Amino acid sequence: FTDAHTPSALCCPTRYGLMTGRYPWRRGQTTWATPGAPLLIEPNVPALPAALHAAGYRTGCVGKWHLGLGTPQQRVDFNQEITSGPLDVGFDYFFGDAANRFGLYIENRRALGCDPANPFRIVDGRLQGGNRADLMKNEENARVLTERAVGFIEQHAAQPFFLYFAPNNVHTPLTPNARFKNASQCGVYGDFIAELDWSVGEVLSALDRLKVADNTLVVFTSDNGGRYEAEALKAGHRCNGPFSGQKGDVWEGGHRVPFLARWPGRIKAGAESPALACLTDLMATLAAAANAPLPKGAGPDSLNLLPVLTGETTASPRDTLVMQTGPAPVRSMRVFASSRFDLQGRTDDLWAIRQGRWKLIFGQGAGITTSPARAGKFYGLAELGHRHSDYTPDGQLKPDAPPGQLYDLAADPAETTNLHAQQPELVGRLTEVFERVKQRERASP
Repeated sequence: FTDAHTPSALCCPTRYGLMTGRYPWRRGQTTWATPGAPLLIEPNVPALPAALHAAGYRTGCVGKWHLGLGTPQQRVDFNQEITSGPLDVGFDYFFGDAANRFGLYIENRRALGCDPANPFRIVDGRLQGGNRADLMKNEENARVLTERAVGFIEQHAAQPFFLYFAPNNVHTPLTPNARFKNASQCGVYGDFIAELDWSVGEVLSALDRLKVADNTLVVFTSDNGGRYEAEALKAGHRCNGPFSGQKGDVWEGGHRVPFLARWPGRIKAGAESPALACLTDLMATLAAAANAPLPKGAGPDSLNLLPVLTGETTASPRDTLVMQTGPAPVRSMRVFASSRFDLQGRTDDLWAIRQGRWKLIFGQGAGITTSPARAGKFYGLAELGHRHSDYTPDGQLKPDAPPGQLYDLAADPAETTNLHAQQPELVGRLTEVFERVKQRERASP
């Protein structure tokens, strides 16, 4: 798919959407969750791995979890058995980390490296204690996770299996193994991508070696758009191609992501589809591929893309999509919000709705990351070379810029020309569509 999107421009909310087929803002999840946050998937919300498990699949999760552990009443204690985590939403096996290489590995319900003489503790958001010899070494993380992913495939190759493999590459910190040093011409960021390429290759090779590739649907995608890194950008690598913005932004670069699928004999090699897709659609799509019935009410924002993938049709069942980026503070308590909330009056989130060729953003700017001027490690508009009708050449918002943004993505995929002031009727119609999407609990074609 060349027009695939995450429901959020941030990692954690997107993962919630992928696992539940539900827009993350429906539960109030609009930003990151800390490693000590409780499980974000509510007990009454059906999850994809549970549906596949019920259909007879062995289900495994390897890598970055980042969907919380424990409950609001009983926070996770890494020295004890871990409850309310991946195994409680349908996974039979888990090996990985709580959130973005949080110092320790968890296997099923136990953290590796527990030391009664030096128990784990979290101080100012950082992990302390434990047996250091068993803890995570960032430069070895990709190798360790890849070996576990391949091991899961080898163990279950003779039966239906579902593997959710979530590598930490290419999230910061950028720590490729030494053997990938100078593997690219784009600095350490490029080397980290090269390591990811190796990791994916190991998984695909395992499927081929075990002779299960022809009966396995593989999807490769990302939980948000890329973030520009200095060395890679200097070398000419623009991770988001022609699109404006980057991770954290509601502009296309923040949420338009790669979506590659392989299924020999079912998906034509080299085929491309311009159909609109969202990662929430993976729930309905994978369930259909596995002939796994979904419980009533499951995946309210998930539509089945399997007929598009297999070439039975070229038309996407989706014509409308809501994108969002949340507030920047990592320790926002919004992760503990109730299952629903009112979008009215909120000023810290930036929202957009896409329908057909049109995209309406309810506010000005990109969102969290791309600002008029450089902010710390984040490049500004002018440095990135973005040209925009609402901004001066040095990246400053013009005083007469309209309060919202409207783009014709068919004619202007880079979002350079804001048509908000010229198309008031269209703005009004899209606003009404947005209100209807907020209020309903079921997606429709």
